[in-house]
Amino acid sequence: MPTAAQPLRVVLAEDSVLLREGLIGLLSRFGHQVAAAVGDAEGLHAAVAAHDPDVVVTDVRMPPGFQDEGLRAAVALRAERPGLPVLVLSQYVQRSYAADLLDTGDGTGVGYLLKDRVGQVEEFVAALERVAAGGTVVDPEVVRQLLRRHRDPLQALTPREREVLGLVAEGHSNAKIARRLVVTEAAVGKHIGNILAKLDLPPAEDTHRRVLAVLAYLQA
Repeated sequence: MPTAAQPLRVVLAEDSVLLREGLIGLLSRFGHQVAAAVGDAEGLHAAVAAHDPDVVVTDVRMPPGFQDEGLRAAVALRAERPGLPVLVLSQYVQRSYAADLLDTGDGTGVGYLLKDRVGQVEEFVAALERVAAGGTVVDPEVVRQLLRRHRDPLQALTPREREVLGLVAEGHSNAKIARRLVVTEAAVGKHIGNILAKLDLPPAEDTHRRVLAVLAYLQA
């Protein structure tokens, strides 16, 4: 599977010509190749079959109904190709969309981001590369909305632990979280241990399993 240091072959599905062309240019700047760029779900299926990409980027709402055609196409593609990494972009937070996507396959190589994140260019590309490498990435706003459903259990967490929990759910490593918060990795590890204990989640050795544990709890 490609790593961040290797160029990715991307199939892009976005009905907005302006955003589609912008994403093509953005990904090219970072050395990645857009093998195909389409404007509807039918085209997405055909492009994936034709190009066997390293990762798919798709909008949720696409022609003809502008409902959840892109999401349903992503879920279907993941069912047909369980190892296919998919990053879904959405204009608004839809918790059910995020849950449907995260339930596909074994939860690896999947991401759900708001379109606003595309403007944060380096973070967006880093998220795409994490998904392509088998990671799980969830938009911070989705995490915040999911957290509201579990307000009582989370009252046991300190403000710092809540902050760390959000970063874990976004798929960041201990080292990245430590740099973000300007603390040591040991401090981050201690916070994560406290979080898992307070939420009664099993300990996990790697970032991906931590993310899945947290998301499983938030979706319950």
